[in-house]
Amino acid sequence: MEKKEQIQIVKNNGESVTYDPEKLKLSLTRAGATDGESYRVIQTVESKLFNGVPSKKIYEYAHAQLKKQKSHRTAGRFRLKKAIFNLGPSGYPFEIFVGRLFESFGYSVKVGVIMQGKCVQHEVDVVARKPGELVIVETKFRGDFKGKTTVQVPLYIHSRFSDIEAKWKEDHPEEEVNIRGFVVTNTRFTLDAIKYAECVGLGVLSWDYPSDGSLKYFIDLSGLHPLTSLLSLKKYEQRKLLDSGIVLCRELENHQHLLHENGIPDSRIKNILKEAKLLILDQ
Repeated sequence: MEKKEQIQIVKNNGESVTYDPEKLKLSLTRAGATDGESYRVIQTVESKLFNGVPSKKIYEYAHAQLKKQKSHRTAGRFRLKKAIFNLGPSGYPFEIFVGRLFESFGYSVKVGVIMQGKCVQHEVDVVARKPGELVIVETKFRGDFKGKTTVQVPLYIHSRFSDIEAKWKEDHPEEEVNIRGFVVTNTRFTLDAIKYAECVGLGVLSWDYPSDGSLKYFIDLSGLHPLTSLLSLKKYEQRKLLDSGIVLCRELENHQHLLHENGIPDSRIKNILKEAKLLILDQ
């Protein structure tokens, strides 16, 4: 077998990079794994490596080992990126999820709002309000890891935002409100998309950008983990809950009737709620 430091792994975008155990360890640590758990996971993963292994496989090996160690809380946190993707295939649960994030920071939120611009009407995914502040958010959900949000998206969103902002200022000339536009995606932005957005003052939020305020950062900070993180919920059960407007682990406690309505027995409901509580506990 090749030396670990020489093994090439293939990322989701097709790029080939050298395997780095420190990156895997950092991901495990961020997910809450202990040093002992991380060591055992890395040992298992490295026993399965081969030259040209997809990065997705490394993730799957690590997640499987965490489950074997019964580290359900850590496994749930480790699979967070995939859990966000599993909010699809429609983008509506992601809109609700983004709205919940803004609510956790003190905003009053509405999802799916028709707003009048100076020229035309616009359907806005998320509108968040605080005294003296109005945030207009467009969400872009993608169902594949490789896809990126290109510069055409912030170009389009900025034109819509400018139209809405012009009408708002026209209708509220005496009101001092800081109006901001945002684009939020579950994947990544191209460099041109980021450059353009920052140039015109449009906020951008992706899975890992900006580094000190990314989607992942805010999820960990708020503890608002999606219910798709739960290993104890089957995919079709997750889908029914998402269709009912429930997107967070912490919402399940107050909506146990939906679990019953989906035919889930009391014994499993107990396990589901237990896993949800473990996942949302502060580190």
